[in-house]
Amino acid sequence: MYMIIYLLLAIIGGTFIGVQAGINGVLGKRIGIIEGSFVSFFIGTIILLLLAIFLGKGDLLKVTTVPKWQLIGGALGVGYVTIMVAVVPKIGVASAITAVIVGQLLISVTLDHFGFFIKQPIPIDWYRITGLVLLVISLLLIFKGNGKWF
Repeated sequence: MYMIIYLLLAIIGGTFIGVQAGINGVLGKRIGIIEGSFVSFFIGTIILLLLAIFLGKGDLLKVTTVPKWQLIGGALGVGYVTIMVAVVPKIGVASAITAVIVGQLLISVTLDHFGFFIKQPIPIDWYRITGLVLLVISLLLIFKGNGKWF
């Protein structure tokens, strides 16, 4: 039962990404790509600071003891948000999000296969390859559907 709840929460998180991409794309068009990314991160930082202060149960000071590679997540987030701010006004939310999902699954299947971030590697098999191929086909169909073809 918990697995279904986790899956539903992940789907809800995905809807946040879709809405965020649209909002940030419009914001970036109005105030600039880098500026729109900055505003998005700044508001998110303020909210996270308040959540950490009032609801946090961890120890923020332990950040100095983690391996430095574990701190790159923020930089990757900046890259993602900035790219989305730039591309959503050009190709639309659906094409941009579908392309993001393709990228996420390509790297995720690779990371699982080699056992990065998990205890037990999950090898690439024909099911996963078929899923990736079908997802790339869906990207091409959704991109074609917005009237902009290569």
